[in-house]
Amino acid sequence: MTKNKVTSEEALAFHLEPTPGKFEISATVPMTTQRDLSLAYSPGVAVPCEAIAATPETAYDYTNKGNLVAVISNGTAVLGLGNLGALASKPVMEGKAVLFKRFADVNSIDIELDTEDPDEFCRAVRLMGPTFGGINLEDIKAPECFIIEQRLKEEMDIPVFHDDQHGTAVICAAGLLNALQLSGKKIEDVRIVLNGAGAAGIACLELLKAMGARHDNCIMCDTKGVIYQGRTEGMNQWKSAHAANTDTRTLADAMRGADVFLGVSVKGAVTPDMVASMAEDPVIFAMANPDPEITPEEAHAVRADAIVATGRSDYPNQVNNVLGFPYLFRGALDINARAINDEMKIACAHALANLAREDVPDEVALAYGKNLSFGRDYIIPTPFDPRLIHRIPPAVAKAGMDTGAARRPIIDMEAYELSLKSRMDPTANILRGINARARAAQARMIFAEGDDPKVLRAAVMYQRSGLGKALVVGRREDVREKLQASGLEDAVREIEVVNAANTPHLEMYKEYLYRRLQRRGFDTKDVHRLAARDRHVFGSLMLAHGHGDGLVTGATRKSAHVLDRLNHVFDANAEGGATGITAVLHKGRIVLIGDTLVHEWPDDNDLANIAESGARVARALGLEPRVAFVSFSTFGYPVSERAEKMHLAPEVLDSRGADFEYEGEMTVDVALNAASQANYPFSRLTGPANILVVPARHSASISVKLMQEMAGATIIGPILTGVDKSIQIASSTSTANDILNMAILAACKVGG
Repeated sequence: MTKNKVTSEEALAFHLEPTPGKFEISATVPMTTQRDLSLAYSPGVAVPCEAIAATPETAYDYTNKGNLVAVISNGTAVLGLGNLGALASKPVMEGKAVLFKRFADVNSIDIELDTEDPDEFCRAVRLMGPTFGGINLEDIKAPECFIIEQRLKEEMDIPVFHDDQHGTAVICAAGLLNALQLSGKKIEDVRIVLNGAGAAGIACLELLKAMGARHDNCIMCDTKGVIYQGRTEGMNQWKSAHAANTDTRTLADAMRGADVFLGVSVKGAVTPDMVASMAEDPVIFAMANPDPEITPEEAHAVRADAIVATGRSDYPNQVNNVLGFPYLFRGALDINARAINDEMKIACAHALANLAREDVPDEVALAYGKNLSFGRDYIIPTPFDPRLIHRIPPAVAKAGMDTGAARRPIIDMEAYELSLKSRMDPTANILRGINARARAAQARMIFAEGDDPKVLRAAVMYQRSGLGKALVVGRREDVREKLQASGLEDAVREIEVVNAANTPHLEMYKEYLYRRLQRRGFDTKDVHRLAARDRHVFGSLMLAHGHGDGLVTGATRKSAHVLDRLNHVFDANAEGGATGITAVLHKGRIVLIGDTLVHEWPDDNDLANIAESGARVARALGLEPRVAFVSFSTFGYPVSERAEKMHLAPEVLDSRGADFEYEGEMTVDVALNAASQANYPFSRLTGPANILVVPARHSASISVKLMQEMAGATIIGPILTGVDKSIQIASSTSTANDILNMAILAACKVGG
């Protein structure tokens, strides 16, 4: 499998740009006029202050408490790096905060406490209690983490949750429920061996026992062997609670005849012989990171009947905490919970297990490049399953209500589920899907402008992200110097540098080009100069001859010049069916606009072609196309000769029998606003349009750039469609990430 390589330079750059850190805070209310200030602060703010003083529960109405979680650490157990201290843990805690927002729309802020004293830590957190709706403890070493969590749960009236313990436990439990179902076993009957008696290991065993596993069937091991009744060496009260009445003393002894192995320990802790000694249909959760106790390949080599899960994303059945903590807190916050109790964690595990048994949505299969169905290689949902947000929190919330943990029970669960669906930004799943498909495609990507540092950084990111092979057009020494200047000197050995001087195919390229251009006024000298010296042309010739799977160019020249060069090799013009479609992403919506690249002043037939191109791109992105032909008039009013073609274009699609929704002409508000659309009940659109076909290229360009500059929209494109090969043209203002995005689109053949 292709592994994702992240270098130190890339990681530091990611945290440095565009601004230091990973998130910022923005206002949710207007703050422009004196009246706004008077309402937000003095004197208006006094009113909710008095209301909360009189009725404390109204803090959930008038402040952000009900959707605010603190991610708190003292840095004593940072990832697998050990005790780095509070300040060095901040990047991890910021990361956890953005995961809360990305996956469950939970606002979160990181807090790093500079103390290793449990008493000081607990006092600091308890005193901050009024601010937050929940506390997520993170990266605190054992055994202090047990003391801290237990005390805070007793002293605070909001959920306190140590994710290193319970997050792993919940996902592990969900996977185990399904693994046991597949192997025809019951949790109360199976023999379970756990290796790793730290925070996560102890929490896993505690939760499984709460779900029905019998104490006498569970053996816990640490670095000194089996934790048995009567053992004194290396013990504490939390290990003692799980001491087994057993004669086994080593992990190898314990594994004989065991049904389940759970590992939260170290690489290589489990040998093939241990796996071979397990019971029929063994379940192996080797969750050590970054490398498991035993790899799936090693386990399956001795036991083909084994069901294996790891903590890694490059193997099936990833035990990933992001499946749990965002949704546990989402459900808890939405009932203003006093705590996250065992019943809520168990409900989360069952909901995750049930979700994995259902048919997987097409967009998930599309994102992962394969069909996923319940079975030995799919016992846990994928982290990017869009159903998680509206399936897991309701189960958690219901369990909280049933056990008395809710301050405000949810009355209408159906309405609650609908509200959860609307919370999430659909563009995130679309972008994730494109990335996953590109990784599955493993395309050889030609980066035509190897003389540009941004292009070189994008090429390196493309290859190191495991997306495929980067082929850079340029001079090797020049590439080396520019990579060195960017702090990526070791990358020159990884990427392939290609040019006219080192390719054996130059004569073949020139013959091909001469056949295309000889009747356009180009002689052999002209053709040689183009093929040997113009990188846009050379990259296009590589692509035309199958010496690469996709091409990215345009970062150093205007798009019109690049398109002209491409047309020497391909029919990348209006007559050849080429179109430019730009994706505009803003506030959770994605709208495609065309034509932004090729057609200067399209007629009604051209407009129909643009609509069809937009529909192809939309479907490639996982969207169901809804096309609006937009103008300054709506359905013939006001009357204008210039709007006539926008009225005729839908009739062209009628005659072609187009298989997607389309309507026009109409103004942009009618196209995008459901309330405005309701004034025209005869419209064929069943909802807001996601494709806008505009009258001319200048209006398309103005629309896109206005959204980018004034609204801060994210722009992807123009996406070149309708060309025989997969080519994308970056803009001359592109960053390295923008160029990488265009390469990903080319790898997915989104314009095909």
